Amino acid sequence: MTPSPGSPAHPRDTDVRTGPTWKDAPYPVVVLDAKGTVVDLNPPARPMLADHHDGAGPRGAVPAWLADAHRILTDEANVTPAVPPAAGAIGDRFFEAHPGPLTDEGVVWWLMEDTGRRRAETSLHRAREQAETRAMVSSTLLASLNVPRCTEVATQLAAEHLADAALLVLPPVGRRHTVTHALRGGPAKHTSRQFDARDVPGLAEALQGFPPVPARWIDPGALPEWVVPEGFGGPVGSVIVAPLPGHGVSAGALILLRAATERTFTPDEEAFARLFAARAGTALSAARLYSEQSAITTTLMRELLPPTLESRHGVDYAGRYRAASDHERIGGDFYDVHPGADASQETFVVLGDVAGKGLEAAVLTGKIRNTLHALLSLASDHQQVLTLLNGALLSSHHTRFATLVLASVGREGRRVRLRLTSAGHMPPLIVRADGRVEESATHGTLVGALPSVTVRTAEEVLEPGETCLLYTDGITEARGGPLGDELFGERRLRQALVECAGMPGEAIVERVQMLAAQWLGGGGHDDMAVLAISAPRTAPAGAGEDPRRDT
Repeated sequence: MTPSPGSPAHPRDTDVRTGPTWKDAPYPVVVLDAKGTVVDLNPPARPMLADHHDGAGPRGAVPAWLADAHRILTDEANVTPAVPPAAGAIGDRFFEAHPGPLTDEGVVWWLMEDTGRRRAETSLHRAREQAETRAMVSSTLLASLNVPRCTEVATQLAAEHLADAALLVLPPVGRRHTVTHALRGGPAKHTSRQFDARDVPGLAEALQGFPPVPARWIDPGALPEWVVPEGFGGPVGSVIVAPLPGHGVSAGALILLRAATERTFTPDEEAFARLFAARAGTALSAARLYSEQSAITTTLMRELLPPTLESRHGVDYAGRYRAASDHERIGGDFYDVHPGADASQETFVVLGDVAGKGLEAAVLTGKIRNTLHALLSLASDHQQVLTLLNGALLSSHHTRFATLVLASVGREGRRVRLRLTSAGHMPPLIVRADGRVEESATHGTLVGALPSVTVRTAEEVLEPGETCLLYTDGITEARGGPLGDELFGERRLRQALVECAGMPGEAIVERVQMLAAQWLGGGGHDDMAVLAISAPRTAPAGAGEDPRRDT
């Protein structure tokens, strides 16, 4: 009868000499005496222990973990009836050691191999760690849409989780490459270098988006000096060069360095590095695309935003603009001031409102402003300017229309003379010095809807301290009030302007915008634009008296 390899109720209940059948077991069995010396082995155990040597004892001795378990068992045999199995490695294999009966000659240890399960658990644990790292890398990298910051994060993460040092090389701009490098646990640093990518095996291919060169093909000793960051510990022992795939083009290349004292990159680690590089390339491409789009948007926005106004040729100009949506900066309302070449020539002023709001309205706004700019040589003839603009809008693919008010402004002594023309727009309001608010007698048809434009031009004169206010319907049609359903209206606007008598134009537009915003509360609104043309209370410094000035 063959005894069970498990521990009995008490180590002395069974005698090891009852039979030699343990020697026929298909797995290793070792018999140790009370001092831990090997007494006997079965055939599977002999070559295994003969090849074992962990540095803690002579060749052929049992491993330290088994010797410790045996010592505990023999020391506590009379106290602890059962001891949990010990486990450890012998060479590159893992075993669980189960003690048999304790006799005067020793203890039989049954070694049950556990290598497959251990390796499977290790692989599973590594796969989970890599999955967690990939998820963390993706979320961290995609959190930044700034290219320099994205390269810093990618380099630091690579050095922390993949290697002892990492370098991220961007495609060249001219003849120079931007290189970001980091040591494990250290900050990322940017440098700009001029070098031949062919000096680093696989780098030229990676920067062109070709598949990576296997790490085993790269000789660390052939790396140029600039690849090894300052402070890297010792010579390079292993190198990975991986491309950063982008949106149709390469986003750069990642170089990973591991010191000679560390183990070389395994195939599994190399595959994980390529996955990391793919995620970094995606994030870097997204950041670069966002930066390019942001630069384009900024350039276009600069042309679409209303200009900053100031005094020109002895006349004060002030303006305020508020888009319909708080997250937008442009819309369908606009204004422009085109000063004459000198004080003897009129300044051309335009304020308009394109049907609709948002980006589409802003595009048509840009077209109208560009067209008016091209017609500046005809600015003295409002009718002709509006007729040509109307024809341009009718011939375009846009189906929107616009209302405009044009003003030609000239200074005569301390007075300011205006010629005002409304094309479907609310007439300008004149704020007199004594508090009266007058409506300019101009009217006309809108542009971009009818075959022809009919307008009537009015002439006005501003005395010192008086202001002409141009505004869009976003002010008068602001819906709010106590119940949130009442328009601000022209009556309230006129009353507000009465209170603004004698105020500078800058203060008037600020006051109008503030009152409209208060009336709205948190409600929605249309685009709002206000422009003030004012005759200064005092003559500008250096301005001479015009002989045409009224006496």
